[in-house]
Amino acid sequence: MTENSTPFFALETTAEAGNARAGIVRTAHGDIRTPIFMPVGTQGTVKALQQRELVELDAQIILGNTYHLYLRPGEQILSELGGLHRFMNWDRPILTDSGGFQVFSLQELRKLSEKGVEFASHIDGSRHMFTPESVVDTQRCIGSDIMMVLDECTPHPSTHEYVRDSMRRSARWAQRCMDRFKETEERYGARQFLFAIGQGGVYEDLRRENMHALVDMDFPGYAIGGLSVGEETGDMYAMTAASTAVMPADKPRYLMGVGTPENLLECIDLGVDMFDCVMPTRNARNGQLFTTQGPLNLRNAKHKMSDEAIDPVVDSYASNNFSRAYMRHLFKANEILALQLATHHNIAFYLWLMRTARTKILAGQYRQWKNEFLAGYRAEKPSA
Repeated sequence: MTENSTPFFALETTAEAGNARAGIVRTAHGDIRTPIFMPVGTQGTVKALQQRELVELDAQIILGNTYHLYLRPGEQILSELGGLHRFMNWDRPILTDSGGFQVFSLQELRKLSEKGVEFASHIDGSRHMFTPESVVDTQRCIGSDIMMVLDECTPHPSTHEYVRDSMRRSARWAQRCMDRFKETEERYGARQFLFAIGQGGVYEDLRRENMHALVDMDFPGYAIGGLSVGEETGDMYAMTAASTAVMPADKPRYLMGVGTPENLLECIDLGVDMFDCVMPTRNARNGQLFTTQGPLNLRNAKHKMSDEAIDPVVDSYASNNFSRAYMRHLFKANEILALQLATHHNIAFYLWLMRTARTKILAGQYRQWKNEFLAGYRAEKPSA
């Protein structure tokens, strides 16, 4: 795609009630129809799923992580083997987080300064430095379609003063990322885009200040970071609303690391277009499956003799072919197939949820459908 071709983001419609949106993000590796959920493939793989299965599920985009890919396989291997798309044999879009969240979660293993962040590898303890410039260079090497700026994800709780100072430094880093992005060229013949990340903790004034500053830098897309880190759900929604109120209507909006099906539907209603979260894959490996009636725990004894499908509404291989009793047996027997089938179903559910939300937005029925869906969405009660 060239500079003068079809716009990167096309907003198709907004809901008649609320701020829910349906749009199309266009990249060199394909179009992304929003709202969208991005399965997390941190190290070039969505855990327990093959790339073939992701295509069958119609995962339009996956997420990788700069921190992990920088450490292994490393820039030399990625560069010499043609970038992440070719390396993992994935010809659809990829978004890479800058690695800031992973670095800052290291706590005692990192040192923060205006220059960037020095950290020790969680693999072998070796020392490394991430700067706004270096994370752009690494993501150029990865070849991701959408790159993210370096920022600090402030811990919760944090004081207003700490969050303010951190947020303003992250804004300065964002400008340096933009400058570096403009100085460098894409790799592997595919155009790349750089998104900013808004911070501000649970302080609405800081959220608005930061997003206004980032919008003035004119990024092609904007993310909301630093949420789902321990704050109350109401605070997460309030900070999301404060951010989307400032975000440009003609650019994609991405809420990072969120979340439950309820979170996704409520935040779509607040104007968010893109999501990622490890919840569907991580919870699947622990035996929790998401269904249209709510999450269920396959380890519960109530499923021991159940011939019921996981969820007849969602078209997943696991639900179409295996009973809850069989799935429970696989988990109790510690079979690898349990992890594969559960992950496949949970990703199928999340993608079904986004496709359905999009359909309802386009039909002007989103809020009514959302309220009806959530009224019937309840987690099963624990049992022995």
